[in-house]
Amino acid sequence: MDAIVTKNDLKSNAKKESIDLLNARLADAIDLALITKQAHWNVKGPQFIAIHEMLDTFRKEIDGHVDIIAERAAQLGGTAHGTSQEVAKATKLKPYPTDIHKTKDHLAALIDRYAAAAKLTRAAIDEAADAGDADTADIFTAYSRSLDKLLWFLEAHTQEKE
Repeated sequence: MDAIVTKNDLKSNAKKESIDLLNARLADAIDLALITKQAHWNVKGPQFIAIHEMLDTFRKEIDGHVDIIAERAAQLGGTAHGTSQEVAKATKLKPYPTDIHKTKDHLAALIDRYAAAAKLTRAAIDEAADAGDADTADIFTAYSRSLDKLLWFLEAHTQEKE
């Protein structure tokens, strides 16, 4: 690891594990932000304005977490890998279809990807804690809580009782 020297007293092996983990989830978070904007721009249907505006707020919320995750990697002496090339190589999310327009299709695609991101983030909480980095685990906990809320908002659009 070509780490930048820092006085952060976290053990070097914990720093390396956390930096790798942060970059892995950073790729997913950036991908999720881009996916969210893709749906925002292309959703069509009777609920258009509600979904369109909701997804804009989602993007802003995810961007806040992206920044925190990336900055934590830098704080630990690492480099945040947020270029489109790095994200495309590293994301664990399924590619988002670019040929859909109906609200229900976007909601289904978003639900799948938000759920996958939330699952990966919950695993990252435990991995960071096991590495001895409670602060990184806390960052992932906040992101996980946010993803669960956003997933709930998406699913609520599909769970209407008859």
